[in-house]
Amino acid sequence: MATTQTPLLFSSKPFIHNTHTRLIHFLNDSNVDISHLKQIHAQVLRTIHTNHHPQALFLHSRILHHASLFDLEYATRIFHHFQNPNSFMWNTLIRAYARTAHQKHKSMELYKAMLMMEQEQQCGAVIPDNYTYPFVLKACAYLFSLFEGKQVHAHVFKLGFQSDTHICNSLIHFYATCGFLDLARKVFEKMSERSEVSWNIMIDSYASVGEYDTALRMFCEMQRNHDPDGYTMQSVINSCAGLGALSLGLWAHAYVLKKSDKNMVDDVLVNTSLVDMYCKCGSVEIAKQVFESMPYRDVNSWNSMILGLAMHGMAEEALDYYARMVKVEGLAPNSITFVGVLSACNHRGMVNEGLIYFHIMTKEYKIEPRLEHYGCLVDLFARAGRVEEAMNLVSEMPMKPDDVIWRSLLDACCKQHASVELSEELAKKVFESEGSATYSSGAYVLLSRIYASASMWNDVGLLRKLMTDKGVNKEPRCSLVEIYGVTHEFFAGDTSHPQSEDIYKFLSEIEEKLEAIGYVPDYSGAPLVDEVNEKRNTLRLHSERLAIAFGLLRSRPGMPIRVFKNLRVCNDCHRVTKLISRIYNVEIIVRDRARFHHFKDGTCSCKDYW
Repeated sequence: MATTQTPLLFSSKPFIHNTHTRLIHFLNDSNVDISHLKQIHAQVLRTIHTNHHPQALFLHSRILHHASLFDLEYATRIFHHFQNPNSFMWNTLIRAYARTAHQKHKSMELYKAMLMMEQEQQCGAVIPDNYTYPFVLKACAYLFSLFEGKQVHAHVFKLGFQSDTHICNSLIHFYATCGFLDLARKVFEKMSERSEVSWNIMIDSYASVGEYDTALRMFCEMQRNHDPDGYTMQSVINSCAGLGALSLGLWAHAYVLKKSDKNMVDDVLVNTSLVDMYCKCGSVEIAKQVFESMPYRDVNSWNSMILGLAMHGMAEEALDYYARMVKVEGLAPNSITFVGVLSACNHRGMVNEGLIYFHIMTKEYKIEPRLEHYGCLVDLFARAGRVEEAMNLVSEMPMKPDDVIWRSLLDACCKQHASVELSEELAKKVFESEGSATYSSGAYVLLSRIYASASMWNDVGLLRKLMTDKGVNKEPRCSLVEIYGVTHEFFAGDTSHPQSEDIYKFLSEIEEKLEAIGYVPDYSGAPLVDEVNEKRNTLRLHSERLAIAFGLLRSRPGMPIRVFKNLRVCNDCHRVTKLISRIYNVEIIVRDRARFHHFKDGTCSCKDYW
């Protein structure tokens, strides 16, 4: 059987005076691979016999650079072959390790070794330069090494690099990644010259932690001196999505179309951000238009569309998009894809289908289920009234359930009127779970409702006292409605709005029309109040009703009213909103804590399953 060998680049005859030039020529060849590189390295070792020769240092530096792209272990051996590597060699290896997935810590080890060599040799020693620090700080950021990063910052200051724009950008990224935006902002503010990258890091950092208003303000400031690029617009669009600000999102989309080049208009990341933004702002039809017009779609694009449709309760369409992705486009779904698919099944109560897709994920695609996947399945069982099966799944999970899963079960018990004993046990699990600070007030409220439904008013009172003693505040019901680009905020029973008098007058008018068509309140939305009149008054003052009334007063006829609510909509408000959409011939889109509801002609897209 014939064997193939890599063709030799050199003959065995000694090179003449142009050896150096020819080796550089071969190194600069774009087709050079690791096999050819090793041949070049061998020829260098044969023809240049001392590492201190200027040609040897230069050639080895170039060989090290190429080796770091192909074989990091081989590059490291080359590096350690030199007793006194030059700064380019140090920086090359530090950068190479900083770019690895699992060996970033070696960048820090090399940097420390570089400092030690400087201290030992002093005279003539290589010291870190302005190319060293961006790579070292990148490693610190990904390792969340705050202490080491601060030491590196001190070294930067000591060596006089505090005015270097690239190093400052790396410092901003480091502090922001470690969760210290205040320190990142200090570095940013002290910069004598800020680049486009400086602004992008700050804007993206604020958007990533949910400070969307600050991100958008910084975007406005940036435009005084710099034109935004694709990275900027992704952060801006994501901020619009986080705020649920459709008008701002439309403006950002128009900006991309009018003021950007074709590369940004067709950019897959920008378009995926637009799909996500329109879904989160309640305009799923525009999201689909953007998605279908994309010249190229990757797995993240499909995931955004599937997750968006799931969030809007459009389970069948979400599953159709999944089928297109897999069967037509030939793309392999990932872990996030199945979060979207399982969420779609969950929002429509498709238990059997959810189990089938979970099996496809684990058996066909060999994807290890994560807590999010189990959470979807648990919620799917629980909301379908199959609480016992949900509990069994929790007991069989290979990881510890989090507070979200326990709260999902408690919520199901509240809706299914499960036993008080089981509800108390689940509430205890929520309180004990790690990271339950966000959900503990909700768990107290759910348990209070369970006690109230069982007419255990003494226990309701004791639980309220316990909340007071522990300093647990009930999360206030809040709803936002955007009218002509201005967001208006309403709390339950709110009278602080400048037009409160008109709003409450209009609410009375709405109630008269509701009563005229036979509406009777569902008092399950006000279980913590004992008297019927108090229950009725509590329901009519829910925040979404105030927001909807204001939207009807101020919106143009035919314009949808979009309401964003921080808690799940109650049964009575859900029924009332359906009736209002029919009486006033208006489309009302409500995003609550869990999903979107599209109310039109007296029906809701959730088909009364939420």
